[in-house]
Amino acid sequence: MRIAMIGTGYVGLVSGACFADFGHQVTCVDKDVGKIEALRRGEIPIFEPGLDALVASNVKAKRLDFTTDLTAPVAEADAVFIAVGTPSRRGDGHADLTYVYSAAREIAAALSGFTVVVTKSTVPVGTGDEVERLIREANPSAEVVVASNPEFLREGAAIRDFKFPDRIVVGTDDERGRKVLGDVYRPLSLNQAPLMFTARRTAELIKYAANAFLATKITFINEIADLSEKVGADVQQVARGIGLDNRIGAKFLHAGPGFGGSCFPKDTRALVKIAQDHDVQLRIVEAVLGVNDIRKRAMARKVSNAAGGNLRGKTVAVLGLTFKPDTDDMREAPSIPLVTGLLDMGAKVRAHDPVGMEQAKKELPEIEYCADPYECARGADALVIVTEWVQFRALDLARLKAEMAQPVVVDLRNIYRPEDMAAHGFTYESVGRVTT
Repeated sequence: MRIAMIGTGYVGLVSGACFADFGHQVTCVDKDVGKIEALRRGEIPIFEPGLDALVASNVKAKRLDFTTDLTAPVAEADAVFIAVGTPSRRGDGHADLTYVYSAAREIAAALSGFTVVVTKSTVPVGTGDEVERLIREANPSAEVVVASNPEFLREGAAIRDFKFPDRIVVGTDDERGRKVLGDVYRPLSLNQAPLMFTARRTAELIKYAANAFLATKITFINEIADLSEKVGADVQQVARGIGLDNRIGAKFLHAGPGFGGSCFPKDTRALVKIAQDHDVQLRIVEAVLGVNDIRKRAMARKVSNAAGGNLRGKTVAVLGLTFKPDTDDMREAPSIPLVTGLLDMGAKVRAHDPVGMEQAKKELPEIEYCADPYECARGADALVIVTEWVQFRALDLARLKAEMAQPVVVDLRNIYRPEDMAAHGFTYESVGRVTT
């Protein structure tokens, strides 16, 4: 199959490389000349484990290439995937569909022969209808089917998620469209990946509903963590106890500083706006957003309390800046309101992240960046673990204590055991567990 992937962001680049690895002929298209030139040199613009090798091997095999001009790739394609950004629109929280609609118009002009145009970007319900209208308006003679194929990739595990998915959702009622996309995903049949065909609007809603539900699980266990601290319970044992119920499941029941990233905040806000446009109130989802925002802002107070209630003139070391490990993504990372709050309280902030510091400097230019955790901890009055990078899970605790001015650790990801920290002489505070 010949595939054109419009957009070389996170979704487009990972999807394009994986499709090429399946044996398809894939051309990734982007208007950013610098990005395309970098990709041709083998430079990957995002951090995703294994992606550089995957891209390189498929470029070498001549199954994957990159261009700024979509005309030829679209004209030759069996399927054209729209994988451009849909950020939150400034001011109202709606998904900004400017790039999606612009891509649709450009695709329309280049279509030749029967083609399936697929929205892979996360888009509000009904976007496929508008994409189809725009294409038919721009090119009435086009032989085209517009489908929805939402992605369910986790940053840091995207390649595995693409190749071993829980499900593949394809939204189209057109039999020819189903056949083309069935052929595109046929290599995954060996992995017994469920291919779920739905109506287009249903597929669009599945993506938003899935992210909102996962965000709800995170927010729920964070509130239970607050209660656990008050009543002397251990939230990790609570999460394990309820997660063993197969109606609930253990995933996304990890207490922490609140969710961030490129999907959950944006998509839950957009889902609320979609509902409001249709005179429906999603009170649970609205509450999830409110609780999460409050929680992220409250983490600075948690650090202050652990350090004696006053941070003015004190140095706080922050380990981990990205919203999750194995990515350099800083979008809506909990570290941003945390660090901002610490600075507002008069603290001096030093930080270290294994791969995210260059991106972090754009969001947090006023703090000091350090080469490793121990340099970061040197002379600190408190240390905060914000992102659960594997590099932070086995720190030399004796060395860490020796570097710090005061042995105060606030572990917002619960990666250490309270008894171990107490044995090393730390004042240790975590989330939803008894303070030591």
